[in-house]
Amino acid sequence: MNHVSDNLTLHNGVKIPGLGFGVWQISPLHTAKCVRTAIKAGYRNIDTAEGYMNEKGVGEGVRQAMEEYGLKREEIFVSTKLWNSHRGYDKAMKAFEVSLKKLGLEYLDLYLIHWPAVSRWHDDWREINRSTWRAFEELYRDGRIKAIGVSNFLAHHVQALTEDSDIKPMVNQIEYHVGFGQVKSAEYCQANGIVVEAWSPLGSGGVLRNGELNRIAGKYGKSAAQICIRWLLQKNIVPLPKSTHEKYIMENADVFDFSISEEDMTAIDRIPYCGGMMFDPDSARS
Repeated sequence: MNHVSDNLTLHNGVKIPGLGFGVWQISPLHTAKCVRTAIKAGYRNIDTAEGYMNEKGVGEGVRQAMEEYGLKREEIFVSTKLWNSHRGYDKAMKAFEVSLKKLGLEYLDLYLIHWPAVSRWHDDWREINRSTWRAFEELYRDGRIKAIGVSNFLAHHVQALTEDSDIKPMVNQIEYHVGFGQVKSAEYCQANGIVVEAWSPLGSGGVLRNGELNRIAGKYGKSAAQICIRWLLQKNIVPLPKSTHEKYIMENADVFDFSISEEDMTAIDRIPYCGGMMFDPDSARS
C-alpha cells in the first residue's frame, strides 16, 4: 500500500505525514472501522484526543490495519491530546499513561496539549502551561513520545510557552479552513519552525455549500472538499479531514494529482465565513 501524502519534517527531524485523518465526533462504536478504512485508503497520520472518548477505537483500528495490510508500527503516525482537566505536571504524566493504555501502543508519535490555559480564566496561565509542558518534555526525552506540540494555541500562547520552556512545540493544531483561516497564528508558527495542522478543514461541512468554492472545484473536476484539502496542503498546513463514509474517506485522500493556481488560491483566501466553529481560545472556557 502506498502513502497518500508527502511528509513534512518537524524541527527535531521527525517526519509527519502531510495529510491526516481526524476522528473528532466519530462514535467509539465506529472509530476502529473508520481508522482501518482510512489506513486502507493510504492515510498514515491518525489524530485523536482524550476528549474525543475514542482512543481505544483508534488503537484497535491501527492494530487491525497493521495486521491486515502488513504495516509496521513506525509506518503509522498516531497522535492524541491531553484534556484540560489533566493540566499540570503530575496530572499530565498520569493522563499520558492512561491514553497510551487505551490506545494499546508502546509509544506515541505526537502528544498535544489540547487547549491553552488562558488569562481570562487563569491568573497563573503561563505557569499552568509551563508545568504541563514540563511533563511533555520529560516524556519526549524518555522516548515515550516522538514529538510534542500544542493545539488551539494562538501566537502569543506559543510565544509564551517557548519563552518558558526548554523545547519549543513541534506542532500547533488549530482550526483552519476556508472562510476561517487563523493566519496570524499559522504564520507565526511556520516562521518559527512549528508545523501547523488544521482541524475541521472542511469547516464542519458548512463551507462545502459555498458557491464560489464549488465554482472553483468545477474548474478542476474536483469536489469542494478536495479543494479545501488541497488549499491547505499548498499552504504547507496538514489537513485532518474526518468522515465516516468510505467513499469520502477515499475521495479526501485523492488530492495529489492536481494543483490550485495562484489566482484561485487567492480567490479561496477571500471567501468569507461560511461554516465552522470559530472558537476563540482566549475567551472559550477551557
